[in-house]
Amino acid sequence: MIVSKMITVDQYSPVGDLVCIVFCWAMLILVTCAYVRRTRSFTIFRGILLTLMVAAYGSLIYRSLLSSWQASYYIPVIASRLVMHIALFASLFLFMVYIAEVARLEKKPRHRVILSAGIAFAAFALYDLIGTVTGGIFRIDPDGQVYTGPSVFSFGYLAFLLMNVSLMLYVRRRVYKRLMVGFFLMVFLAALINVLQRMNGQSSFTVVSFALPAMAMLYFMHSNPYDTQLGAVDPNSLADYVQHAEKRHRPFGYMSLYMPAFDLDDPSQSIPEEVQAAMRKVSDNAFRSSTLFFVGRGHYILVYPLHKNEDAQERIRKTMDFFMENYNKFQYDYKIVIGQADENHVFRDYIGFIRNIHYSMKMNSVHVVKSDERGAYAEYEYILHELTDIYNRHNLDDPRVLVYCQPVWDISMNRFDTAEALMRLNLEKTGLVLPDRFISIAEENGFIHTLTEIILHKTCEEIRKLTREGYLFSRISVNISAQELKEGTFCQDITRIITQSGIDSSRIALELTESENESDFRIAQDRINHLRKMSIQFYLDDFGTGYSNMDRIMQLPFDIIKFDRTLVTACRTDPKAAVIIKRLAQLFEELKYTVLYEGVETEDDAERCRDMSAFYLQGTKYSAPVPIAEMKNFFAKADGPKRDVKEPA
Repeated sequence: MIVSKMITVDQYSPVGDLVCIVFCWAMLILVTCAYVRRTRSFTIFRGILLTLMVAAYGSLIYRSLLSSWQASYYIPVIASRLVMHIALFASLFLFMVYIAEVARLEKKPRHRVILSAGIAFAAFALYDLIGTVTGGIFRIDPDGQVYTGPSVFSFGYLAFLLMNVSLMLYVRRRVYKRLMVGFFLMVFLAALINVLQRMNGQSSFTVVSFALPAMAMLYFMHSNPYDTQLGAVDPNSLADYVQHAEKRHRPFGYMSLYMPAFDLDDPSQSIPEEVQAAMRKVSDNAFRSSTLFFVGRGHYILVYPLHKNEDAQERIRKTMDFFMENYNKFQYDYKIVIGQADENHVFRDYIGFIRNIHYSMKMNSVHVVKSDERGAYAEYEYILHELTDIYNRHNLDDPRVLVYCQPVWDISMNRFDTAEALMRLNLEKTGLVLPDRFISIAEENGFIHTLTEIILHKTCEEIRKLTREGYLFSRISVNISAQELKEGTFCQDITRIITQSGIDSSRIALELTESENESDFRIAQDRINHLRKMSIQFYLDDFGTGYSNMDRIMQLPFDIIKFDRTLVTACRTDPKAAVIIKRLAQLFEELKYTVLYEGVETEDDAERCRDMSAFYLQGTKYSAPVPIAEMKNFFAKADGPKRDVKEPA
């Protein structure tokens, strides 16, 4: 009776609102049963579904009460109508926020979008509220006669529609073209439904039309990533799981299974059904609320929340018993890694962490992760994160990058005349980080040249201060990597930093380790010849280690040869080594190279090196590396009081 009366009186049918409610509940059930990445865009999507459900319920209540009007229904009718409109305005506001999020707008543009959409939402909602309360927009006579004024909702809908379309046009190059076309078509279809129903005096499908863009969101952005055979989800979802667990401080456990038999280039070679059945059984029953992630060919990780699996150790034992039964049956090689992520050792790249463990594992073995392994990898990930940020910011005064110096003793002048600049990192979570913990990371990820620029800039600034204050020294050397010589702007960057500092370029030297690569050699030769024109001196660092080719050395215009500390150490106990090193040093001296020995720790070391054509001595006998500002304690001062300078004992 109610339905027929509603159709007859105001051409409204509840079908549209009921469809919207069922649709929203269906989507919520699907995203609950499926594994959906818990991103901010997904949170916004759930908010859109909630507002649509509220609007649909509000519309049903409003129309139902209006169709069976009684004077006592006045306030509920007014309230349900306002709830419907405000909920629809809220969904339009959230849709704009959603677009800004998935397009990954920068902070300022995103804030502008949110602010403009928020102002529009507040303005239309407030105007609708005031107009309804005062009766200027909507009122009902005691006999049930409805009076309406200007359609605030229509104006608001049109305004939000134009804002959303404008925003989608603005971000169209940030989103995959087909996805954006899909969004455009769903928005157009929703608008078309509203236009057609208004032309026919209908309003039954207003709320459900708003659900069409939400359908596009679910299909394009939050669709079910499960593998239908194993129920596994993709590796991106694992990163999301870890991030979500970290935010909620929820420790989790994991079991990783790698089967190299299925690490194949041929995708048609799938895991046999009987093995899949065993894996499904583990995924379904081994742990409560567990999720299986497929992270690479033949590699799966089962993750489970610890707070729901207090008996995790017993479950692990049963799972391993089940696995060994099946291993004896199928005989596929494996590597298993078992571990837990507690609140102190949560990091993002568990795939990389586990694969790193695989390298040291024997086939058909099980590795239980120890806390120090988690800590070491968490530190690696943290340092990488900080280096990435340093690289992206490219701030030559970045306070996280420190310059230390180790003074170098000049035998002929009987004083400290040069020094080597050494890099350190000072990070919030780790404190002081020595080069052996971050240089290789920087080189592997292409960050090393930025670090060199920072060190060079800070060294030049300190040289300028020391020179202005009258300290006596020849130069300070800065280490460079053979890798960064390949940078197309290497020479320009070095020249620019030295020139902008205002110091004499002869105050800077560059230390370089020889490379065995022919192309690297040619590049180094070209870069050295270019920078030597500025009177920059070059050191051959670490001579005697790794790769040393005398012919290559002769072709590179080095000024100083640094004998590595391992040669100094060898001379202490090996007479033959001492003879060879002495002959090499004499050869370099005859060829007009200057010889520097590093790693000098005792007076015996120093005396031995003096007898082996040493010109410079460097090592802990003289000083450990100190902050560059402390070099004033080592260099003599031109206008200072005369003092008897003695070599440190």
